[in-house]
Amino acid sequence: MSRNSRPAIDRSIASAAGVSRDGQPLSYNRAPAADLAPWIGRLYVTVVEMPDDYLLDCGLFNDTPFIRIQLRGQWTADTADGRLHSEGDALFFGPHTRRMPVSVRGSFTSVGLTLRPGACHALRGPGARDHLDRICPLDDMGLSSKRWLDLFDPDGTPEDWCRAMEDEMRQIIAGRGGEIPELLTARFEAEAFVDPSITVTRFAREMGVEQRRLERCVRRDFGMPPKQVLRRARALDMASHLRGVADHDEAEALSLRYYDQSHLIREFTDLFGMSPRQFVARPQPLMTLALETRQSRRLEMIERIQPGQIRPWQ
Repeated sequence: MSRNSRPAIDRSIASAAGVSRDGQPLSYNRAPAADLAPWIGRLYVTVVEMPDDYLLDCGLFNDTPFIRIQLRGQWTADTADGRLHSEGDALFFGPHTRRMPVSVRGSFTSVGLTLRPGACHALRGPGARDHLDRICPLDDMGLSSKRWLDLFDPDGTPEDWCRAMEDEMRQIIAGRGGEIPELLTARFEAEAFVDPSITVTRFAREMGVEQRRLERCVRRDFGMPPKQVLRRARALDMASHLRGVADHDEAEALSLRYYDQSHLIREFTDLFGMSPRQFVARPQPLMTLALETRQSRRLEMIERIQPGQIRPWQ
């Protein structure tokens, strides 16, 4: 996407955290405290104001499980189990294999955190493969939805809410033994951020493990084969670029991950349900918020920016 081809925005919404240079909505999001980093990828708070009867029709595409607390808004999502309606709920989102249609009516507040691949397995939680493209109440995951909904002081700041989630997660982790996710999983997660064009064979060789062991580990902790994880990572990085929430200096490198334009269009359309051109032309506020959170973590992980530093799109 050239700087003359800016992504479409929805002027009916106003984000409390402001907007990017292209006018895309932003959330408050940050890395977890160091003691929680093995299990948590990111924490976020999104507060968006819209007309009461306004229906925002969008989607999400996340590569990790999420705990999402929907404090405001009337939400609808098309999941692997059918259409889900929610309002004022505490939910577990499994990782996505492709874009999930999601809509919300009226102003909304969404608070939550990403669980790193392998965290659920290490903490004796839900299996990733069993929750692909699914959403469940936290109660179904052995957590208390009411407890999570009560964490957030209405007069608190986004940082207060993030700290409340961190304190709750410390108790959960300690109560479930505090086992750290497998190192091989963490290395593969990092490689998906650094170079998702790497072959599975080469990664296994560089790690000094049998490819079969790598595939078993990734299927268990990501819920899908390694090749599919890397394919998704390429598409999410490209989507972030198209929505204007990526480091523009990486634009050429991101494009070179695809053989040619037809390869990009085919892969992107299969995963997002629309062509790259359509993705740019259609307002995607919910998608952009999620992509911005992921891309912030990615740039910090690969050390293109430091935690807390101004991001390239701000």
